[in-house]
Amino acid sequence: MASIPDILVVPGAVTFMSDHLGYPHYFIAFIGVLKVLGIIAILIPGYPRIKEWAYAGFAYDLFGAVYSQIAVGDPVSKWGFMFLWILTGAGSYYFYHQKSKPDTVNFT
Repeated sequence: MASIPDILVVPGAVTFMSDHLGYPHYFIAFIGVLKVLGIIAILIPGYPRIKEWAYAGFAYDLFGAVYSQIAVGDPVSKWGFMFLWILTGAGSYYFYHQKSKPDTVNFT
């Protein structure tokens, strides 16, 4: 959901990321495109190495967002909800690996 306003350079996204967090303007659309590419990589079947990179990228993005908000002094009420998305991503990663494991047969 956050990638579309970043790609379209919506004024609210620019104000928050550039003015509040201090990121350069060119970074906003760039990170939005990377988020869309990450979503595509996770949803397309196959390509396990690319999926691993996409999950890693989302982890860096989410933890970086939390750190950025803590660094500028935002209260927990502003960044605490991000852990919901971190847990969702961790759950998705866990179940992706559970699904990709080969089935084992127990003959006992």
